[in-house]
Amino acid sequence: MNIVILPDVLDYLDDLVIILYKENYFGFLETASNYVKDLLIDIKINLPAKQHKPAPEYFNKYGEDMEYASFIKNKHTTWYAFFTKYEDNGEIIYLVRYIANNHTIAQYLETT
Repeated sequence: MNIVILPDVLDYLDDLVIILYKENYFGFLETASNYVKDLLIDIKINLPAKQHKPAPEYFNKYGEDMEYASFIKNKHTTWYAFFTKYEDNGEIIYLVRYIANNHTIAQYLETT
């Protein structure tokens, strides 16, 4: 099993560190960086074990036939990793195409 994250997603996460710091979500740049690193590690380690749901049609602009999984980081913020799952020579590959949180995309997700 292999988790591959698109370069655009990694660029977004790099930018996220600065955004979190500048918007005063974290008082130190290092703390913001650790938060983002922890999110990335969580995705890389736990994505296959998470419950997957089909991504709503809205997210087709990032790739078709995607699924998503949620990653709860605190009582206010849940991150969503949108991915396509492939099989190559018997190996399952998860290609992460987009990442966002409930503050920006909740209106596009089904609530159950």
